[in-house]
Amino acid sequence: MDRQSMQERFGIIGTSPGMRLALDRVRQVSGTDITVLVQGESGVGKELFAHALHDMSRRRHKQMLVMNCGAMPEGLIESELFGNEKGAYTGAVEKRQGYFEEADGSTIFLDEIGEMPLTAQVRLLRVLETGEFSRVGSSILLKSDIRVIAATNKDLGKEVEAGRFREDLYYRLSTVILTVPPLRERQEDILPIFDHFQHRFSQKYNTSAPKMDISARQLLTRYRWPGNIRELRNVAEQTVVLLRGDAISEEDIRPYLRGVTYGGSGVGLIAVAGGSGQSGEEPAGARERELIYRALVELRVEVRGLKEQIAQLVAVSRTGSDQETTSVTDPSRLLVMREDRPGQADFIEEAPYEFEGASDTEFQTEPDGAQPTQPRQTELPTLEHAERTLILTALERFEGNRRQTAESLGISERTLYRKLKDIEAAESTSA
Repeated sequence: MDRQSMQERFGIIGTSPGMRLALDRVRQVSGTDITVLVQGESGVGKELFAHALHDMSRRRHKQMLVMNCGAMPEGLIESELFGNEKGAYTGAVEKRQGYFEEADGSTIFLDEIGEMPLTAQVRLLRVLETGEFSRVGSSILLKSDIRVIAATNKDLGKEVEAGRFREDLYYRLSTVILTVPPLRERQEDILPIFDHFQHRFSQKYNTSAPKMDISARQLLTRYRWPGNIRELRNVAEQTVVLLRGDAISEEDIRPYLRGVTYGGSGVGLIAVAGGSGQSGEEPAGARERELIYRALVELRVEVRGLKEQIAQLVAVSRTGSDQETTSVTDPSRLLVMREDRPGQADFIEEAPYEFEGASDTEFQTEPDGAQPTQPRQTELPTLEHAERTLILTALERFEGNRRQTAESLGISERTLYRKLKDIEAAESTSA
């Protein structure tokens, strides 16, 4: 089955690169019994991909069983998964089968696998490894021929580091990882999906779908959709039921977007200057301004952490001095972050390099407290040297773990990798 036929069969809409990659991955592994971990933010449609994996497999003649691990009480989740014997616990008045017995020869979809308790994770790992399990309250081993598809909206790698998820189970589940991209990363798919939902709800409620003018469609594209497909479907349904008129404008639809106010852009809207709204073409330079804005937001986070680290290095370099040093985080700081200005996005403003309340020239005092006779120069580290020292020290502290190093420095792993390459290049040049 080709990609287009699969999309038509399962109602998966999208032509973005991320969606094409996810769909191709489904086509590659659906015919096998390999365990698949579907990861993505809440509302991106992970269960839809799980159904596609099952319905294109040899197990499609039996119903796929779905269990939401986050909605099941911790004390009952093992009983639901593996079944129980009569009298195994208070309230167990009869023997019952669990999901793994019922799903024999079929597929079980474990949604929100990151919420599964550790005790249940141990039993699940054994089933994945051997296909054997026992009911709660029984020592008799049972076997089941099942395929497991799991889904999560969490970073299971971080959950493993935090001790909330077993490392061995994570590696067993993530044999194949299928990533469903969030809606904000597939802007070209927003309007086709919105039109699809409008058409569906207009048929459901026996009404005509209102048309969106250019300004409203541009607003839908610029919105970040924190709730992803689930939120988009909700907004489409509201427009069909609540809005009337020949054309819906930007101001008509704005109240239905979470975080967007009547006064302007809200937290969910990408702050990019728009055009006149009279044509369907994107204003000249709008894409470039959007990329610059996003880069500045990311830089703001990195600079904040770097500022604090430079302040610590300056304080260390002046240890033993009789003169008090002013912190970089005071008004003498190198960079000033301006925030929360009404109607404007955050930006970074350059500030003077001088440190107020501190001088690069200090004076030596005589042992008897006499007047200083000779100035002493205190050398400050350059920004480049301070940054290099800080990065190498952090790497040594975390034994070369780049993820932990980047988190401690308040920068991304990509930025850390780039800075390490620069350090290596500088050292090879000096050598």
